[in-house]
Amino acid sequence: MPPVTVLRLNLVDPDPSPATLAARYRAALEMAAFADSRGLTTVQTEEHHTTGDGWMPAPLAFAGALLGATRRLAVTVSALLTPLHDPLRLAEDIAVLDLLGGGRLITVAGLGYRPEEYAAHGKDWAGRGALQDEVLRTLLTAWRGEPFRYRGRTVHITPRPYSRPHPPLLVGGSSRAAARRAARLGLPLFPSAHLPELVAYYHERCAAYGTEGWVQQPDPRTHLLHVSENPERAWERYGHHLLYEARTYASWQPAGVHSAVRSAARDVAELRAEGVYRIVTPQECRRLAQEPDAPGSLVLHPLCGGMPVDEGWRSLQLFTDEVLPGLE
Repeated sequence: MPPVTVLRLNLVDPDPSPATLAARYRAALEMAAFADSRGLTTVQTEEHHTTGDGWMPAPLAFAGALLGATRRLAVTVSALLTPLHDPLRLAEDIAVLDLLGGGRLITVAGLGYRPEEYAAHGKDWAGRGALQDEVLRTLLTAWRGEPFRYRGRTVHITPRPYSRPHPPLLVGGSSRAAARRAARLGLPLFPSAHLPELVAYYHERCAAYGTEGWVQQPDPRTHLLHVSENPERAWERYGHHLLYEARTYASWQPAGVHSAVRSAARDVAELRAEGVYRIVTPQECRRLAQEPDAPGSLVLHPLCGGMPVDEGWRSLQLFTDEVLPGLE
């Protein structure tokens, strides 16, 4: 089977202004439409707050724009920080997006790493597990389309979603609590890293709860890719953009948290040696997809860390013109 091809878009800009962010958003939608027309599989975004660099804070609004700009691509929010959202409003928003995209929106419900995001939204970091339980139970109940009791009152959420039994919803995380939550609710599990022991535990819990589920597990080694005809020059010119994102994300991750994207690099040379962020030629990208232990997903990150838009376009076009045909 050919690998899943993912276009990652999180709109990070280390030195943003309204004008530069507006241009980056327009480019992101144009890239998604182009990727859709060329046969990529998925466009992926995420949710973060209080960053100062534009790191996507409103993924559902962005997902709506992506769904409107495309016709076939799956649009994945991985992860949506569901405890930060009002459960009833979230049920409505996802239902509308599910109708808009004909079931193409995939939501991964996560807790996040950062207490400051909870504080900014007036939510209790210590009670995030209970908040997550309430949100997920409410979503699943609301999408049935019938009146139900919520916080002591009767509510009725409309419209009914397009997907049955409900819009695609996975539980993200790397903890046993996340696996138990997913199994208890009969939802798929999306581990934040390649964690076979957690997958086995999830299936044990499904059996204990009498539910059925499946797991979408990351590859043992995840690569965020930028395609260039001259990787040496690209690392020299643009490596600092990749390093910015890698170091920023690493600063949010507490010790002991498992993540498919985790870097300890202090400079561009160390980042390059790690191999999480990779700049490859089209030929190298095709070889990566054809190795015996090839990743199940090729994740293209053309606007990583404030990458100039024109360089992002070059990467995307090289991928679609010279990599994709070799994967079919």
